[in-house]
Amino acid sequence: QVQLVESEGGLVQPGGSLRLSCAASGFTLDYYASGWFRQAPGKEREEVSCISSSDGSSYYADSVKGRFTISRDNAKNTVYLQMNSLKPEDTALYYCNVVPSISRYWGQGTQVTVSS
Repeated sequence: QVQLVESEGGLVQPGGSLRLSCAASGFTLDYYASGWFRQAPGKEREEVSCISSSDGSSYYADSVKGRFTISRDNAKNTVYLQMNSLKPEDTALYYCNVVPSISRYWGQGTQVTVSS
């Protein structure tokens, strides 16, 4: 059974850091580009970052560039998102998926709340 499971998010103060992980099962994640997405209340889901399957090159949305870092551990079939200098506007439900996304691969997501 194909599954992508995000790690627990949390409540973080502005300026803080958090690392999310996404573990894949039922398929080999490194065959695909992988991405992190987020959806804030009242907004559409947006792609935050992605990492290629071939050379490890990455993409970041302008809103997170310089603060977030995506990485992958193929041996663990896992992709990570290191989030630093978090801002209240980073508050959202975060998801991982392959890129282009596959609808049946969406998981439950993990809530990240940035607030003092």
